[in-house]
Amino acid sequence: MRARLPFIKSHPTVAVIRLAGAIGMAGRGSLSDAGMAPIIEKAFSRGKPDAVALEINSPGGSPVQSSLIGARIRRLAEEKKIPVFAFVEDVAASGGYWLAAAADEIWADDSSVIGSIGVISAGFGAHVFLARQGVERRVYTAGKSKSMLDPFSPEKPEDVTRLKEILNDIHGTFIAHIKSRRGDKLDQKKDLFTGEIWVGHKAQEVGLIDGIGHLQPKMKERFGDKVRFRRYGIRKPFLQKFGLQLTQDALAGLEERAQYALSLIHI
Repeated sequence: MRARLPFIKSHPTVAVIRLAGAIGMAGRGSLSDAGMAPIIEKAFSRGKPDAVALEINSPGGSPVQSSLIGARIRRLAEEKKIPVFAFVEDVAASGGYWLAAAADEIWADDSSVIGSIGVISAGFGAHVFLARQGVERRVYTAGKSKSMLDPFSPEKPEDVTRLKEILNDIHGTFIAHIKSRRGDKLDQKKDLFTGEIWVGHKAQEVGLIDGIGHLQPKMKERFGDKVRFRRYGIRKPFLQKFGLQLTQDALAGLEERAQYALSLIHI
């Protein structure tokens, strides 16, 4: 708890948590609950801030990691009775929007991409290519579903049916989360859960965001011009400090894309 001297007037403080990058993917810039936990805990606890602002720029990723990070933010906000505001930069889509919905209010730029409330599973079928190369695939399992959706074997209708059931289950959880957080703000006449995206004012019209606004001006509007900002986020890799940022970013991008292609389900 922050000590206050009665004769010294302290200025309001907003803790800013940066949530940028894919969620739960391999790569140096990826977001995960394990990686973000100490950062989020510190932001809510250090000096008892008057508010927490989430600076979000994420296209989504793992539904589980999105849920874990969002749940941690809500848990701390309720325990410490601290309001949370989300500010979207380029994108808060899918898992990125899941994180934004953890806030009490969501603000975005006129050109921010918002939404994509859906679930996807993507992969490749390589069995025809292997057959043409004279390669025989041999798989032995205990459990008839252990090799479900093996990309090196022909697709089975029962596997596709089962996958769609899983996707629908996760989608239902996603929808329930958004409805519980946004409530009556959502346009009740429009289906917002098809995976469609909206931009800026259009997202506001359907209730996915509360308005158009940027972090510092909006927080100064709420807490006064003398509000102070404390920033929290994943620290840059050591080598980036010595001019190797482009190489690091390229490697991280390749790792993220490789993991994205290999992952079974993401939002």
